[in-house]
Amino acid sequence: MTTLIWIAAALVVIGVYLSWTAGRLDRLHSRIDAARAALDAQLLRRASVAQELATAGVLDPAASIVLYQAAHAARQVEEEHREVAESELSQALRAVFAEAPQVEAVREAPGGEESLGELTQAVRRVPMARRFHNDAVRAARALRRHRKVRWFRLAGHAPFPMAFEMDDEPPAVLADRTGR
Repeated sequence: MTTLIWIAAALVVIGVYLSWTAGRLDRLHSRIDAARAALDAQLLRRASVAQELATAGVLDPAASIVLYQAAHAARQVEEEHREVAESELSQALRAVFAEAPQVEAVREAPGGEESLGELTQAVRRVPMARRFHNDAVRAARALRRHRKVRWFRLAGHAPFPMAFEMDDEPPAVLADRTGR
């Protein structure tokens, strides 16, 4: 009789542990969803500010076209090509704002200081949002690699989390402005 009690107690402890692990995995998946929504919002904000700046008439025509096309592509692209389009927007921002005179020309235009401030904040927040997302993905992947999670199918039908890899290096001139 005591053997059955010990077996039942062991099964209860194992069940509680597996339940706790499944709950933890569920919370990590929720954290990934929230981080992805925040990342999407920051990427959309960056593309919107870049597109607004490109159409404001404060940049030279070639820079406006390059920036507008990259920002438009980043906003309209399908999900499976999003990382590439966002990387191309980062490259376009670095090309347009490669030198300080371009920043000064934007700053001297009416409303230019506010536009530069918005763009600077946007290009600074994208890497942070991406880092939060990828950290949550890394934690969920580490937990999902455990045997107990695979054997007992604790992840359910949740898709395997994927990191968001893109070039998010801000233009050097705008990165220098973040301290102002």
